[in-house]
Amino acid sequence: MLIRDHGDDLSTDELVGIACLLLLAGHETTANMLGLGTLALLRHPDQLALIRENPALVEPAVEELLRWLSIVQGPSVMRMTTTDVEIAGHAIPADSLLILSPPAANRDPDFIDSPGSLDISRGAMGHLAFGHGVHHCLGAPLARMEMRIAFPALLERFTDLALADPDEQADFKVFSVVYGLNSLRVTW
Repeated sequence: MLIRDHGDDLSTDELVGIACLLLLAGHETTANMLGLGTLALLRHPDQLALIRENPALVEPAVEELLRWLSIVQGPSVMRMTTTDVEIAGHAIPADSLLILSPPAANRDPDFIDSPGSLDISRGAMGHLAFGHGVHHCLGAPLARMEMRIAFPALLERFTDLALADPDEQADFKVFSVVYGLNSLRVTW
């Protein structure tokens, strides 16, 4: 659709860049989300039990995991104001650089009760895991679909899935734009 609707406006380099972004960014983020989501569920056995008891909860579970984990970390979103705006009582003039933090927004206590708690029973809710507006991730539907398929398949295939050592510190990636694990030791 992108090529059909905008192909004449995009150079070959731009199309290759978009394809690489979709493939690489989509794979890296979803793969890390699956590992982190598995760790989160194994560390929250009450939430894991809810999904095992009612697989239909996987859809709100995916949304809650996206909110709670915020796979793209740090103040990674930069925007320029085009007009004078006021945010939370602060006047910001036009042409100002704003640096935004999606993880902070996803845990805003003015937006959600107990934002630090993982609660898959909240139901589908808004979050900024995939950005917003014109900056919304093109791969969001695919990522959601992959997670909605992968988590139930994993839990069905490995009914006794558990952390190999529940007290072991997770081996998180360091200095990475995408939050994730280097490894996750499990038993089944």
